[in-house]
Amino acid sequence: MTRRTICSLLAAVALVSLLSLGGCRGGFKALWAKFHHRRSKTKENTTDYASTLANMTGSKTLSVMRWPNYSDFQPQVQQFYDGRNYELAWTRNGLPTDSAIALIQLFDDAADKGLTPGDYDAGRWQQRVQRLEQIHKTHDDSDQAAAVVAQFDVAMTVALTRYLSDIHLGRINPQSLNFDIDVPSRREKFDVADLIDDDFVDADANDIDAAVKKLEPQSPMYDATEAALPKYIALAKEQSANPPQPLPGVDKPVDKGGAYPAIAALWARLQLEGDAPDDTAAPTTYNSEVVKALKLYQERNGLQVDGRLGQGTVDALNVPMSRRVQQIDDSLERWRWLPENFVQPRVMVNLPEFMVRAYDEDHTLAFEMKVVDGEAKGNHDTPMFVRSMRYMIFRPYWNLPISIIKKELVNHLHGAAGTAYMQKNDYVVTTGNGTLVPNWTVNDLVHGRYMVRQLPGPKNSLGLVKFMFPNEYDVYMHSTPEMNLFGLTRRDRSHGCIRLNDAEKMADWVLDGQGDWDEDSIHEAMYGPGDGTDPVNNKQVGLKTPLTVNITYLTANADEDGTMHFFNDIYGYDQQLEAALAKGRPYEQATIKINPKLTPGETE
Repeated sequence: MTRRTICSLLAAVALVSLLSLGGCRGGFKALWAKFHHRRSKTKENTTDYASTLANMTGSKTLSVMRWPNYSDFQPQVQQFYDGRNYELAWTRNGLPTDSAIALIQLFDDAADKGLTPGDYDAGRWQQRVQRLEQIHKTHDDSDQAAAVVAQFDVAMTVALTRYLSDIHLGRINPQSLNFDIDVPSRREKFDVADLIDDDFVDADANDIDAAVKKLEPQSPMYDATEAALPKYIALAKEQSANPPQPLPGVDKPVDKGGAYPAIAALWARLQLEGDAPDDTAAPTTYNSEVVKALKLYQERNGLQVDGRLGQGTVDALNVPMSRRVQQIDDSLERWRWLPENFVQPRVMVNLPEFMVRAYDEDHTLAFEMKVVDGEAKGNHDTPMFVRSMRYMIFRPYWNLPISIIKKELVNHLHGAAGTAYMQKNDYVVTTGNGTLVPNWTVNDLVHGRYMVRQLPGPKNSLGLVKFMFPNEYDVYMHSTPEMNLFGLTRRDRSHGCIRLNDAEKMADWVLDGQGDWDEDSIHEAMYGPGDGTDPVNNKQVGLKTPLTVNITYLTANADEDGTMHFFNDIYGYDQQLEAALAKGRPYEQATIKINPKLTPGETE
């Protein structure tokens, strides 16, 4: 007998002895645990189920779950159990721990966070708990009972891993919807296995709530939107139990003193969300009380605030509360996509609201301003993304892209009126190096032989200043000569860029503390010196301190006082998000290269 054979036999004898001494229910993994460093700092638990847990977590599916495929989180689940030597985490002495009971409640209440309870097996846990209690009561030590205990544990870990990832990073990768927000790299850095071990395994209900809160976006606007959600869920349930009749349409807007056949129903609808006082009986006529309440409703819903009951207002009033719940859910999902330094950005544009907000360094609101954003047709939709504003350009040139020359400009250039049109709008034709071309033809322009450039000045389509936050979409903010557009309620009228109602005010705020700029020097940079001398064109000004910019899409948004505002899904982004979520788990989370639909140069 060789020395190697003797050593092998001794090792086998030693292994059998250890198994018999330590108990063999946990199998080899239980023995392995005796010699393996335990990284977990939680209270020790039994390894009797170690081999069963190891086998289950080595698979990418768990058949007992609502969504069995957990391949997107299987490495983290396995890491969690490896760190605790494959001890049970969520039961002790055969019964669920206090942490497990608190987590079951957390999953049941997921809708209050804008999440789907079924994603975390809500509705299935009570039956599982009852089965554990039965096993405990009957002292069932069969292999089948052991499998049930292990399944409960792994299912709880999978559900919690999903929940924490969803509440912290969102469920969908926004890149899959063609938005340039890098969630996948944040997901790679999110150590959910250690988080569960440190903050959840031995935690009570209060500790669990606090740990979840830390993972959510730290924004007063997010907090207020989430806080309003339970109210709208309750209203949706009320409407589901007693569906209201839709308010009748109108052929023409109803003014104060006008006739409307459903005044009582209208008043009840205005009371539903608090626009009309609860303790006031319905008026019998379309009086000043109705006008006042309707104005509040119109202001909250992005409508013309005139107190007149037009068809657009009737349509909004008839939107069911279940739809409002979904809008809030969609908005909360988009908040979770944001990197931490963009959750409270210095500049925030909400596209469906047609509004930009500027925030000072202490996160207090400096001002709100109307904007015009991309037209909802012809691939001009302004996308969601986050970037940093790095420089500004005063009195910019605008180089017309060949597509706009072909689609729009040439229609005005036929005949003798063409030259007059060019002069009237400050267009010039140049070579690629900027040399003026006095003699050109429409054919030259259509075939791209020369460039068409709009000179800086008050007629320039980019206005007198633009604010640059470089991005793949070629989207930026700028002033505009078309100030009449800001009188519209719906302002999707650009080629994709964001036009500002008061660009000079924005410039004053952006350049505050960024050098020797003041209101006078900024005004001069835009309009030229007061003495009539020539202004400096295309003047680039770098920002010493870049400003975070969040171009977002919230069709449901709360003021910090909790007042909810709702807006139309102008680009269909809500619909796209809901379709992606409707496919079920596992959701799209891998890195995807975006494919901008906007063409560089065409985003004026």
